[in-house]
Amino acid sequence: MKQKSYRKQFILLSVLLIVLFAINISLGSVIIPFKDILNTLIGDASVKESWQTIILNFRLPKAITAILVGSGLSVAGLLMQTLFRNPLAGPFVLGISSGASLGVALLILGSSLFGGFFLAHSVSNWSFPIAASVGAFLVLSAVIIAANRVRNTMSILIIGLMFGSLTSAVISVLAYFSEAAQIQQFLFWSFGSLGNLSWNEILVFMVIYAIGMLATVAVIKPLNSLLLGENYAKSLGINVKKNRNIILLITSVLTGVITAFAGPIAFVGLAVPHIARMIFVSSNHKILLPAVIILGASILLICDSISQLPTSEFTLPINAITSLFGAPIVIWLLIRKKKLFV
Repeated sequence: MKQKSYRKQFILLSVLLIVLFAINISLGSVIIPFKDILNTLIGDASVKESWQTIILNFRLPKAITAILVGSGLSVAGLLMQTLFRNPLAGPFVLGISSGASLGVALLILGSSLFGGFFLAHSVSNWSFPIAASVGAFLVLSAVIIAANRVRNTMSILIIGLMFGSLTSAVISVLAYFSEAAQIQQFLFWSFGSLGNLSWNEILVFMVIYAIGMLATVAVIKPLNSLLLGENYAKSLGINVKKNRNIILLITSVLTGVITAFAGPIAFVGLAVPHIARMIFVSSNHKILLPAVIILGASILLICDSISQLPTSEFTLPINAITSLFGAPIVIWLLIRKKKLFV
């Protein structure tokens, strides 16, 4: 009976995702009839060339990026909340995003000291993703080393938070000695953006994203076991240390690649797992995993649609919209239902 109910919920959410995807593509400063949008997507060459360029090179990549970012952060948040059994855990608690931010800060704010200006011009559009990936990888390496030296999972959470504080402090020092133009450029990056990726960048993004998702499917059983504690998981024959490292690695890969290509996006990874639990009333990751994927993608499409300010050429920072739009909803949901874990 419950399975039938879940099927209906998944069908409704999937239809909602498709509708939101279509709405997102249709919005923008240039009004394009929906019929022409559909014809462009199916390859009809009769549509105006300028409209085809707008749809295929700007709106479609941005909508796909929103889906990848929203679902990826939601899965990372689910993994962290399960591993640490902490409702406040999110994809950024390991300090991976802060490491990525430090990489970009060194590129922008430390350009005169570290040759970042030369790197930015030599690598072109790939400069920010490369710098962010290097920073995320360094913090990931440190977290994995620390995870193998401590037994308590909660200690890893504290270590991750300390790495985040440390990188934030370094960024503050760099900002203090930087020029106003450099600080402004870094600030704009920190707002997050879904619309700056080329098809080549999206392809790389999708490959890494797919690897992370496939690895997540492989650890569904250990995730369900960890809900009842590490001792219970060990009694079922689960190698807790090995699976803990795998979960940390998956989260780091997803968070790192998302921050590298889209910047730090707040709220989604923390809130979506809670919303999924409330809708599906389940703690089974076979249900929660596809649920957070669909919900995360849908919510970020909604936020991106709001940020576009229809009929206007201006776009609000996606980071601001995710927090302004999402935080009150989550507060309201949590007040209505105090139990955070089903």
